[in-house]
Amino acid sequence: MMTDVTNAADLHPDRIPGYHDGPFARRLELLDQRLFWHGHLYSCAQGDAGRLLRGADYGWADHRNFQRRLWERGDWPAFTIPLAAGHRLHVVHRTVAGDAGVDYLLHHPNWDRADPIARDDGHFMGPGLSWTELVAAADHALPGGTTADPHANLLLLLPALGDNAVPEQAVSRLAAALSARLGVKAPQPLAAALLESQGPAGPAQWATVQGGVRINNGRYSFRNPVNEFALADDRLARVSAALSP
Repeated sequence: MMTDVTNAADLHPDRIPGYHDGPFARRLELLDQRLFWHGHLYSCAQGDAGRLLRGADYGWADHRNFQRRLWERGDWPAFTIPLAAGHRLHVVHRTVAGDAGVDYLLHHPNWDRADPIARDDGHFMGPGLSWTELVAAADHALPGGTTADPHANLLLLLPALGDNAVPEQAVSRLAAALSARLGVKAPQPLAAALLESQGPAGPAQWATVQGGVRINNGRYSFRNPVNEFALADDRLARVSAALSP
């Protein structure tokens, strides 16, 4: 299974304004490695989802060694998903000793800084995406992203999901991605379990308020305006516009 790359260097970040300096690296080969996905989806796979994700042939030692090599790297694997009107979603594996994690950032070249929408680590923040936003981003298929494969994009974004109104067809969609990228033999039960537990922040209720701004009620979400760490109103508005299906 080879990653489908379309002008991957075009949007790959040398820097992300308002964020760490990296160094960022294009690690396309990771998207073809099952052990990478095991680690990336780990926070989504609790209870039955974790058991189903690991499967009968799961090797804990192989998983541990792979993750150790990934998080001890000197560079930061970063994946970019282009959106409409020049917006970009960056998924960055922050390989900092003692502070490793995955950051989800939205940016546009005209913005002075990127907006964080979720973080997957010991101090997780989110959710950052509704199911509709996640699928729309995964399916854009615009040139310049790390990969043109919607299955890979969907799985990259999954830990940022938190939505208590996921439609029934979401199971089939996620199952197709799990089959394509992880080779899961029975993907439907795993997809259902992942969508029940969702990312580290869990499901949240989404609403559209004045000006078409999409917000949620997550206690740890940058997109919940009642949180003291929430994005400012103008940044909430531009995030909603960028992620609009």
